[in-house]
Amino acid sequence: MATPQVHQPIHPSMIPRLVPEYVEFHNKSLAQIVPPHTLPWSPTLRDAPAVPGGSTPLSVGATEDIDLTHTKFRAFTPEGESPANGWPCFIFFHGGGWTFGSISAENSFATNMCSRAKCVVLSVDYRLAPEHKYPTAVEDAVESLDWSRSWRIIEACILVTGRYSISQHLCSGGNLAAILALKAAEASPPIPLVFMLLIVPVTDNTASVENHWAENALTPWLSPARMLWFRDNYLPNKEDHTKWDASPIFAPDALLAKIPKTWIAVCECDILCGEGIAFGDKLRTVGVETEVEVYKGAPHPIMAMDGVLKIGAKMVSDAAAALGKALGTI
Repeated sequence: MATPQVHQPIHPSMIPRLVPEYVEFHNKSLAQIVPPHTLPWSPTLRDAPAVPGGSTPLSVGATEDIDLTHTKFRAFTPEGESPANGWPCFIFFHGGGWTFGSISAENSFATNMCSRAKCVVLSVDYRLAPEHKYPTAVEDAVESLDWSRSWRIIEACILVTGRYSISQHLCSGGNLAAILALKAAEASPPIPLVFMLLIVPVTDNTASVENHWAENALTPWLSPARMLWFRDNYLPNKEDHTKWDASPIFAPDALLAKIPKTWIAVCECDILCGEGIAFGDKLRTVGVETEVEVYKGAPHPIMAMDGVLKIGAKMVSDAAAALGKALGTI
């Protein structure tokens, strides 16, 4: 039998920095995947199977797909009777570099938040680039919040992010969650949110190897080339890169100060690590209570591999605990 061709080898300089369980899993299950940014673009690239290693979705009380104007979201409701004042609500945006992903790709994370934090999870199937460029995904995010506010069973709205899909990972979901929190604060009257949870978010679309990405430029999976491909798909016009509804770190301080209590997870060996930490620092500077958790030795995609990586399972558990604590459900 021929030896499978390796398309994504781990650079030797990264091996001692990464947790050994990831190195083993990458070499066995990921190295043979052809990076999508090296292939001619076709929407059929989205048909590839999801990243291996995810856990089995948890049981929930009900699942329902609900139409929005241009897209839809999936509502996950906890088991058991609703509290007297309704379930709290968690609005979730999958990852995939604004290019990949769907409401089906991250059912495991959504059901973990629903079951363990005891809340309704609304997973938004926002429209994707390059067919739908900036600011289409933001428009879909805003509509999802507007819809949730009119849904009578909802008590509180929570913003978050996720990530995942096959051989592409970038937390566009975290980017949209942070932007939606700012949109909610900017609304007249402001829309009250109680918590923001971001996992490996994109907060600065001016980032490059020359600044935030330098330390992890040789990391596996989310390389600078792949990240720039995602960015070009969604934000082809450079003048948009510094707009705060594309890069939330550039929002005015007075607006950032209105963001609710925040929990940010970043991976030490991810090119997005630096901008996630910088965003957390900026939130603290303007007075937002912010916790930043750094997962040592982890590259970008560990949340999607929580079924095989202990560090991925820990990230999911930590996120559920932070969410449940903020909601007062656990």
